[in-house]
Amino acid sequence: MGRPVTLFTGQWADLPLETMCQKAKDFGYDGLELCCWGDHLEIDKADQAYCDQKKDLLKKYDLSLYTISTHLVSQCVCDPIDERHKNIAPDYIWGDGDPEGVRQRAAAEIIRTGQVAARLGLDTVVGFTGSPIWHMLYAFPPTPMELIDKGYEEFAKRWIPILDEYEKMGVKYALEVHPTEIAFDIESAKRTLDVLGYHPAFGFNYDPSHLGYQHVDYVRFIYEFADRIFHVHMKDVYWSDVPVTAGVFGGHMPFGDNRRYWNFRSVGRGKIDFESIIRALNDIQYSGPLSVEWEDSGMDREAGAAESCEFVRYSDFAPSNVAFDDAMQKE
Repeated sequence: MGRPVTLFTGQWADLPLETMCQKAKDFGYDGLELCCWGDHLEIDKADQAYCDQKKDLLKKYDLSLYTISTHLVSQCVCDPIDERHKNIAPDYIWGDGDPEGVRQRAAAEIIRTGQVAARLGLDTVVGFTGSPIWHMLYAFPPTPMELIDKGYEEFAKRWIPILDEYEKMGVKYALEVHPTEIAFDIESAKRTLDVLGYHPAFGFNYDPSHLGYQHVDYVRFIYEFADRIFHVHMKDVYWSDVPVTAGVFGGHMPFGDNRRYWNFRSVGRGKIDFESIIRALNDIQYSGPLSVEWEDSGMDREAGAAESCEFVRYSDFAPSNVAFDDAMQKE
């Protein structure tokens, strides 16, 4: 169809960006989705000259840039902060570790990230939101709905000022719907939009893998939020058809452990129905990039990234502009 096939660099940030550009070009990608960690995109350094250098580097390898992703810092905006966040937040965001201070500094950084996107000539930032109520997911001790209501209100209080700034900049924020976030399935995504008043700067990064193993209808998600899908991740996941010893919650087993009910897999090697996804994206007239987020603990990542590019390019197709039986009818 011609939708660009890109590679999200978040799982490759251990490599210098130029090395990543060389590999992505060799793998066959049209462009990159740059993560805001490692040396791929450093928000605290990203003045116009820095941004121009990044664009020039991608151009050197005939790669385009379509969006940037800030999953790590954005998680800190609305979460109950603990030691885990210290491992993902830059030192200048973590500071002394005071939870409210971390959240406030993270929020300011997300606004700066929107400014950097604008300097790069982009109109979309992908990321997380964090959630003040994810730890209440399993309702025991019994969770009064008032606590859930307060959690959504807190989320809106923290994110609407950020989104207002994004709207001024002409930049959109695309939440990757995902467990641990304020929106993790269709119903929580609806509630998130509602509490934000359907803010024009807020939408979703569609990633079927996080919906599939929950048994959420990931194709219906596309139709439910047709005007709010700002970006698309192509990522696959496998789940077991028979009972296992570590269920949907993972049993505290690391990713890749074969005792788990589900694990991410290289694109085309799991259970996600990409044929139906492409047809649905065609129906809603999504024309943006298809960005491979490669995660498979059991496979060499370079082989996986190369075959994923080929799979996505083969799977994509243009919608028809004629009815198949038009030629059978009299004029």
